[in-house]
Amino acid sequence: MDGVLAMVASRSALVAELRSTIAEQRTTIAELKARVATLEEKLRLSSQNSSKPPSSDGPAAPQRPKKGPSSRKAGAQPGHTKHERELVPASDVNKMVEIRPKKCDDCGNSLTGSDPEPRRHQVFELPKVKPFVTEYRIHSLRCACGKKTCGTLPLGVPSGAFGPSVVALVATLIGVYRLSKRAVPELLHDVFGLTISDGAVIGCQEIASAALKPAHAEAAAFIAKAPVKHADETSWRQARSKAWLWVAVTTNMALFVVHARRSAVAALALLGAPKGLLVTDRHGAYNAWPDDLHQFCWAHLLRDFKKIAERGGDSERIGNDLIAEAERMFAWWHFLRMGGLDRAAFRALMGEVEEKVEALLVEGGGVSHSKTSGTCKQLLKRTNCLWTFVRHENVEPTNNVAERAIRHAVIIRKTSFGTHSEEGSRFIERILTVHASLRLQKRNILKFVHTACTAMLSGSVPPSLRPAEPAPASCDVLAAA
Repeated sequence: MDGVLAMVASRSALVAELRSTIAEQRTTIAELKARVATLEEKLRLSSQNSSKPPSSDGPAAPQRPKKGPSSRKAGAQPGHTKHERELVPASDVNKMVEIRPKKCDDCGNSLTGSDPEPRRHQVFELPKVKPFVTEYRIHSLRCACGKKTCGTLPLGVPSGAFGPSVVALVATLIGVYRLSKRAVPELLHDVFGLTISDGAVIGCQEIASAALKPAHAEAAAFIAKAPVKHADETSWRQARSKAWLWVAVTTNMALFVVHARRSAVAALALLGAPKGLLVTDRHGAYNAWPDDLHQFCWAHLLRDFKKIAERGGDSERIGNDLIAEAERMFAWWHFLRMGGLDRAAFRALMGEVEEKVEALLVEGGGVSHSKTSGTCKQLLKRTNCLWTFVRHENVEPTNNVAERAIRHAVIIRKTSFGTHSEEGSRFIERILTVHASLRLQKRNILKFVHTACTAMLSGSVPPSLRPAEPAPASCDVLAAA
């Protein structure tokens, strides 16, 4: 009897051990499945369902739908307004050459006289440019008392070898035309015959940075009070450490800030206290902005919906339905922009889209896939941020305005790998601010930087970056560009 009881006890222990092993294996399998699903989702990431750029799409990425060949002929279309070069006034022409035919093309008789309205054909050439060198001969004279006095440079004359025109051109070549600090001396030598060292280029950059400091502060004050603004951020490098480049844009002003963090503190440094309407990509750093004044970018939301649809099961159905509603929204938006809808009709149509999207988000919040339910629940908490562009006429549903503004800086980052010092970061955020703002205002950038450098040397009032006239609150001008 004792043997039987021992056998039963042994087998019971074995069964318990096996059950424990099976439970552990089930847990391990579930963890591995979740890990595999996460890794597979990462492999599926592309520019269509994430913030990755199209250049990072590998061969396995889904191909973008290709449009068939257009039925239109190449070139300008019927009704297209010609954009021809305007002729320079005769008073500004440097050289005039009269071309008269000598013989008739038909009979060969000699021709005389002049055409009262000859066809004007102008050819432009660039003059040879040489640096204008001013030499200041500084004398030291001794007084009868024995004191020796040295002359001083006049106000506005730099202590270095290069004047405001050179400093402004160097800064513009670096920050606007994206030349490296090694390429700038080559261009100045080849075009102007001016010899300048790499170190002197950095010196010019520092002078220009100081001269543009007031303009950057002016842009910051303007952005803080702007009624509508778009914000975005991209990775940056400063002294081989991770940093972030932030941008805020209105119709006629842009502000760039290099910050060590991608946080609410950095967003506050860019935008100031919450004021006005803000369009962003849904990054958490902007959560301090009131929901009724905040618009999430629908281009980013569309990527999130595509990611949901690629997870299969209930997620696939909900994701595809959300994509369909987003596409319907964009269709109504484009009709509104083209004048096919008035604002009242647009709001009525969007009411149906809002109800459908929010119902799908509620349904998505209850699915078994944790990432799908998490995304849907997050959006449900802030549904006001989805429809700000419906309530306010001056707001767009996407953040393309800010993304276009920051693209120039991204190219600089790719070629220069960021900045190597705090001073370098201050220069890049100032020159980018001036460049983007003046481009929006259609003003001359080189002239502005030159004026700013001259003002700093002479102690006069620096040029203003503010637009000449008050701008409308809408960012439609940028969106249509």
